[in-house]
Amino acid sequence: MTASVSVWAVTRPSDARLLVLHGVRLKSFAPVEVVAAVADLPVDDVGKHLDDLQTHGLVTYREGRLTGWALTAAGRAEQERLLAAELEAFGCRSVVEDAYARFLELNPELLTVCTAWQMKDDATLNAHDDEDYDRGVVGQLSELHGRVEPVLGDLQEELDRYHGYRPRLRNALERLRRGESEWFAKPMIDSYHTVWFQLHEDLLNTLGIERSKEAANA
Repeated sequence: MTASVSVWAVTRPSDARLLVLHGVRLKSFAPVEVVAAVADLPVDDVGKHLDDLQTHGLVTYREGRLTGWALTAAGRAEQERLLAAELEAFGCRSVVEDAYARFLELNPELLTVCTAWQMKDDATLNAHDDEDYDRGVVGQLSELHGRVEPVLGDLQEELDRYHGYRPRLRNALERLRRGESEWFAKPMIDSYHTVWFQLHEDLLNTLGIERSKEAANA
């Protein structure tokens, strides 16, 4: 009897050092717990990596009005080098570029839905006291989410570090459906807009695109 052969997708895990540097880049001046959440690594492991990176002058810890870990200039250069090397090693730059282009087409629609969440058609602030109105805007967001799902799927098939975006966006959307309005755009939690914005920054950073140049070429 001939044994059947199953073909599994090849996983592409990122190096832990890169994940920590990338987490600090995306969440500048963040405590170790936040960096660990973004990197999807144990807090103790991230703490050890940060201490080592600080020894090598790649990250710094700042206290004051802005408190937390941040990259140094050398750290930014190293993080960008590692990102480029990762794309080269896995041969997935073209896939990430395609996903980014599709994401960019959806981004203006997300901004439009966010505006509708904040302001009604008559230019009055949305006080979230009209359940039918809010339900309609969440419905628009749900439709948009259905179209970004394939983009997320393609990204996470190429690089493991993109696996976290799908459950985080889904969680925010489900909370909105339950009437928890803060999960649309509140900045200090994993609201839908917060996670979407982070994904945008992640794609720009991964591909080495400056946001100002993106805007100029839009």
